[in-house]
Amino acid sequence: MKLLQFIENGNIKLGIKTNQGILDVAMAADLLMLSSYKGIDIHDVIEGGEERLARLADLAERALSHPESARLLLDENGLEWASCVTRPGKIICIGLNYRKHALETGQPTPQYPILFNKFNNTLHAHLKPVSLPKVSAKVDYEAELGVVIGKRAKYLDAKNALDCVFGYCCANDLSARDLQLRTSQWLLGKCCDGFSPVGPYLVTSDEVGDPNQLAIRCAVNGEIRQQSNTADMIFSVAEIVSYISQHMTLFPGDVIFTGTPEGVVLGYPPMEQVYLQPGDVVTVEIEKLGALTNRMAAECEKA
Repeated sequence: MKLLQFIENGNIKLGIKTNQGILDVAMAADLLMLSSYKGIDIHDVIEGGEERLARLADLAERALSHPESARLLLDENGLEWASCVTRPGKIICIGLNYRKHALETGQPTPQYPILFNKFNNTLHAHLKPVSLPKVSAKVDYEAELGVVIGKRAKYLDAKNALDCVFGYCCANDLSARDLQLRTSQWLLGKCCDGFSPVGPYLVTSDEVGDPNQLAIRCAVNGEIRQQSNTADMIFSVAEIVSYISQHMTLFPGDVIFTGTPEGVVLGYPPMEQVYLQPGDVVTVEIEKLGALTNRMAAECEKA
């Protein structure tokens, strides 16, 4: 199932992508007189587990077969998108997790996953402009596979770690390289407002299959900059989830960014590095997950 969130009259609403259009879950619940779905959002679905997801699938099937189903369907092109997750307890990121990316940056292959974090202020939606911070001149794109946890988990074995994954999404780990490399800690360059676009959809794990067999690419103004496959990860998704769970409890709604492939601006020779500018359009596309697009904008000066 492809889930998404959108904004209507200032409120975040839940949608389901179908062949006929985007199903407005709240409107469908009203039509079918299912009061328990009033105000439901994507985190309610994630926390509700397989039972809630099965009930949501049943709602969608009933709604689409209803004689008035047409009024429940929205045109995707007319949506004001919200990020596909809105209140994760943790956003954990993995650095240097693609073999060719480690090579292009001149870094040795990590022996253990390199962990850093982001915060909820970085979450951003599909088609929402990203303000380039005025304190940085070197903002870079990073196409990444996002993983959303669906069950509370600790001390997972890699063999069953994927059982706790709810679904996957496209993600862009935007990075202000001048701030990131100012000190030995990366956080400052990773946590500017809007630096974690995710979406447009959160695709349930059953539709994705093996997360380490997905084509991934990034385009800037239509020019392909990154083109790889998640099979090039040094640490697989299962290994990452297992490793994190050895050190902290994972909760439903937690998000993991799994690293980026080669082709980022930082990997170019210094004289060829052209960082993102206002007006640039960045699209992250991952097989089975859709395409996440954001335009870069100048940060407005405050009076």
